[in-house]
Amino acid sequence: EDPTFHVKLDEETGQTILWGMGELHLDVIANRLVEEFGVAAKVGKPQVVYRETITKTVKVEGRFNREIGEKTHTGYVVLELVPLLNGSGLEVVVELPEGSIPPEFIPVIEQSLRRTAMGGVLAGYPMVDVRITLCGGSYNVNDSTELGYEVAAAQGFTEGCRKAEPILLEPIMAVEVVVPEEFLGAVINGLSARKGKIEGVAPKPRAKVVTAYVPLSKMFGYSTELRSLSQGRATFSMQFARFDRATELPPGLSTSVTTA
Repeated sequence: EDPTFHVKLDEETGQTILWGMGELHLDVIANRLVEEFGVAAKVGKPQVVYRETITKTVKVEGRFNREIGEKTHTGYVVLELVPLLNGSGLEVVVELPEGSIPPEFIPVIEQSLRRTAMGGVLAGYPMVDVRITLCGGSYNVNDSTELGYEVAAAQGFTEGCRKAEPILLEPIMAVEVVVPEEFLGAVINGLSARKGKIEGVAPKPRAKVVTAYVPLSKMFGYSTELRSLSQGRATFSMQFARFDRATELPPGLSTSVTTA
């Protein structure tokens, strides 16, 4: 029914994770589970989904050489990591010298890179806006294996991301508030206190329309605050705009994570 709503089962905890567009969206879904479907759900506090990216170009090597059982597994790759523009996603490019790595191993390397990128290097969030170029490597007819290349690619990518000055990205929401003019100042001050950037104020019959960009992490509890600020006469809507460099660490993360 709702294309913006997603469900995922956390295999480690057994919890069912609900993904939505904001606190109010998730509240509505949780209420429907109880009232319409009779699900006795215990709902935890909403959590913000972050992303990670890099800020500088690096070139790294990934090596693996280990005997497992009676077989030696080796792999060697050279990777270049390049930061991309916001919203570019993850790109994996193959630009290998002739004869460096046999083509049958390339899919394994690509899959390893994409899988490793899903876990990031800072806090376990997916890595985005990065181009990974497989630009070199070698092959040993006796010992090079799929496992060797898989591990070499994963280790090389992880090392490269750590050297490329990784940062945390947070979701930024486009917020629109329709408010009677007498409460305009209070609403603007409230959004600013939530780290919002006011984009404009437009006229509307007997009201003003405030547009702003606000970190999603700062929008929890805003419905209650807005009712209080406007005596229940203002309304707001929000939708995802982009990921941007996080200005604060989410709860529970180490201070070693880089922010703005």
